[in-house]
Amino acid sequence: MKKTVKALIIAALIMHVSCQGTSTNVRFNVSEEKKAVEVYVNDIYFTSFIYPENLEKPCLYPIKTPSGKFITRGFPLNPRPFERTDHPHHIGLWFNFGNVNGLDFWNNSYSIKPEDKDKYGIILFDKVIEADNRKGRLVVQSKWTDNNGSILLNEKTTYIFEGLKNDIRTIERVTELTANKEVTFTGNKEGLIGLRVDRTFEEPTQKAEKFLDANGNVTETPALNNEGVNGFYRNAEGLTGGDVWGKRSKWVALKADKEGETITIVIMDNKNNPNYPAWSHARGYGLFAANNLGGKVVDKNSDPVELKLSSGEKVTFKHKVIIAGDMSDQEINRFSDDFN
Repeated sequence: MKKTVKALIIAALIMHVSCQGTSTNVRFNVSEEKKAVEVYVNDIYFTSFIYPENLEKPCLYPIKTPSGKFITRGFPLNPRPFERTDHPHHIGLWFNFGNVNGLDFWNNSYSIKPEDKDKYGIILFDKVIEADNRKGRLVVQSKWTDNNGSILLNEKTTYIFEGLKNDIRTIERVTELTANKEVTFTGNKEGLIGLRVDRTFEEPTQKAEKFLDANGNVTETPALNNEGVNGFYRNAEGLTGGDVWGKRSKWVALKADKEGETITIVIMDNKNNPNYPAWSHARGYGLFAANNLGGKVVDKNSDPVELKLSSGEKVTFKHKVIIAGDMSDQEINRFSDDFN
């Protein structure tokens, strides 16, 4: 009898793990020639960590669903027809901030005039520390510098990629920043972990914007082509659409139907992060970001934010991105509860 009960308990535990279990078949392809680390889950391409010398920061680009659909915008690296051509610094999934010792790391891109570059910071890739296929873990090292190469921060970032049942993909990003000198992060709306999404995930609008036409030419259209554009934001507090912007929440979700498939993207804050829960910097035109250092700049009811680090002092931020099908609030909350 005791053996039977024990067997049933073990079986139940196995079933629980199986239901929540991950697909550990993650494979990295490190290519110094491409300046990229390609990520595959179950031999299906997922994303790439890219660090070409012509970018002002490394990032994950592009990001695809298991069925091969882009969730990230193509512009400016690989433009697709009818995309917006705004904000060339919005590339894939990235992490930086708009005011570090007065330098703007967020808005830096090829569009900044050479005479203005000294107002902006650059994140330079150093090396891949680890690419562990067994754990789906990629560890990379970078440095935050001014335009003259003086180092403000050393960054060690750990990505953990997982494939869960029901074709759910997750990206956990642990960003460890160590000050190389005294550093101050001053409250700013431009931060912190950002994702620029595919046109499908934007909110429909009639406002004139610059787009790429089918031939790849930049055009300004008085009436936008909203065909297939159906993005919808919501947060853990039940706010929706543009109301999520500037509000604090442990998670924000963005859902859309793309080519017959319902896709939900979630950005999740971690309870151990400074100023948890983060302020949402999510815009209907396709920027989806969570900002732990926004404060009064984005929400008049919040206190001002300032984060100071002495030389050698460290701060860690932990975020999770989920890419799934049609997720309920309860399902997302379960992920949030388990995100330690």
